[in-house]
Amino acid sequence: MIPVTSFAGKTVAVFGLGGSGLASCHALKAGGAEVIASDDSNDNLAKAAQAGFITADLRKVSWANFASLVLAPGVPLTHPKPHWSVLAAREAGVEVIGDIELFCRERRRHVPDAPFVAITGTNGKSTTTALVAHLMREAGHDVQMGGNIGTAILSLEPPRAGRVHVIEMSSYQIDLTPSLDPSVGILLNVSEDHLDRHGTIEHYAAVKERLVARVQPQGAAIVGVDDIWSRAAADRIEQSGKRVVRVSVKNPLADGISVDHDMIVRTSGGARREIADIGGIGSLRGRHNAQNAACASAAALALGVSHEVLQKGLRSFPGLAHRMEQVGRRANVLFVNDSKGTNADATEKALSSFSDIFWIAGGKPKTGGITSLADYFPRIRKAYLIGEAAKEFAATLEGKVAYEISETLDAAVPAAARDAEASGLSDAVVLLSPACASFDQYRNFEIRGDRFRERVTALPGLKPMG
Repeated sequence: MIPVTSFAGKTVAVFGLGGSGLASCHALKAGGAEVIASDDSNDNLAKAAQAGFITADLRKVSWANFASLVLAPGVPLTHPKPHWSVLAAREAGVEVIGDIELFCRERRRHVPDAPFVAITGTNGKSTTTALVAHLMREAGHDVQMGGNIGTAILSLEPPRAGRVHVIEMSSYQIDLTPSLDPSVGILLNVSEDHLDRHGTIEHYAAVKERLVARVQPQGAAIVGVDDIWSRAAADRIEQSGKRVVRVSVKNPLADGISVDHDMIVRTSGGARREIADIGGIGSLRGRHNAQNAACASAAALALGVSHEVLQKGLRSFPGLAHRMEQVGRRANVLFVNDSKGTNADATEKALSSFSDIFWIAGGKPKTGGITSLADYFPRIRKAYLIGEAAKEFAATLEGKVAYEISETLDAAVPAAARDAEASGLSDAVVLLSPACASFDQYRNFEIRGDRFRERVTALPGLKPMG
């Protein structure tokens, strides 16, 4: 835990008592603050009270003595309209911040030079965060990883010289971190997302840009420049006098890092140097992962990792569970768990990474279904449809892709394994990438992916991977 000493002797309101909210309560209390905890959920209030915190309805207390309101990132700050607690704080002149802001203040107060890598982007944040952490561990560093990727930042070990904090940040978290100042910042990409919470793509992109715009003066702002929003952000940041490392997987760069086939290349002053080869690394398959690898490599190099250690770290990266996770092989078939593919856009990245696919898809359908994936239908040898979306997906695939309605994973996995092996294809892939939410049959995509993994590993003769 990271005690938040910057609020010692002060009273702080915390609204939103999920994982990060409760972690904030504990960290503030450990640092000497008085905490008033609040939530719209009675269950969350009860959990906070059981943990020993004072709870209150913030609509019924005086805000005069509050030094700050620490807001959970899931609570609306601006759109579709500010939460009532935000309006109350503003009326009382109380700052509204998040848990990563508390971390930034502690780091600045005690060890401002401690390495801090912050990562954002519409897609690829979690993989890049995990990869940067893996690379830094391979280089022998003490690494703390958290933020949006799972572990609340204040539940990590405190900053200190030589300890690297690698933190994934959503746009919501950036919005609540006004003094964000990483030593290395990564902006992977920007595309339309979360407009219900940001109003317009322009506002959403501006929030994302803050993460790299506020990198420390001697730090590195690493920006993927394959979309117009990120490209414009890189230009603005460079014009402000900060060091920008541009990254592209679509085009060679005169100055920056690009990917030429499977080679990550750095070009500077007309000189070209090969950094690392990502060919044949299953956990980094596909152009989207090439971008993740290139940006993570740029961060590792900025933090002093050698090319030799970088290459070794890329090759040993296991990937993330439920994101293009290679579960195992049997005979000619690779089994891949991409349960995180909860919509068509996410599934597109998986389908684009393989050629001979036996596709398990379906669940609770999203608007638009799988019609946008039509360009990838020629890659699919057969589909195995599960859940509520099975009939809708069957109608879309009719006459274009062979399919069967399996209804459940328990039926789909052995059927897909049987057909893939019988196909005689040298690189057949049984791919779970549902293009659907899991809620019709599973509580979350993790449980769905775990079930797929269980069914695959139970197949006779399977050779596990990862």
